Amino acid sequence: MVQTPVGARCAECAQLRRSPIYEVSPAQYLVAMGVAWGLGAMLGFVWAFLRFLPFFFYLNFMVSLGIGYAIGELTGRAINRKRGIGLQFVAAAGVLISFIVAQIRFLPGGVFFFPVVALFNPWSLLALGLGVYMAVSRLR
Repeated sequence: MVQTPVGARCAECAQLRRSPIYEVSPAQYLVAMGVAWGLGAMLGFVWAFLRFLPFFFYLNFMVSLGIGYAIGELTGRAINRKRGIGLQFVAAAGVLISFIVAQIRFLPGGVFFFPVVALFNPWSLLALGLGVYMAVSRLR
């Protein structure tokens, strides 16, 4: 017996299916990756330029929440409000890309580098975690 919304039924009669909201095709995953990762790269540049504001320490958390919200929401909208674990990973990767782009430093002569010390800064990691949480929560 299987519990259904109308009561107990046999497994054959119940014909339980997964909700269409959670059925994501490979083509939709490609669209979601393009939206989340492209948006993450673009918003990473915005995040990097906001770093030069004098009160950025406090603004950093708000920016990361906004970036996470934008990536999660626009990724969901791009694929017709689909949801699921795979899409949550795609959105989380988009926020991570945004964080990495925001941490890149440019030197004269066109040389750029990623300061590894940013990975050990607890405030930066907290901001990253908040952004990932917001993006994932939009696709639950």
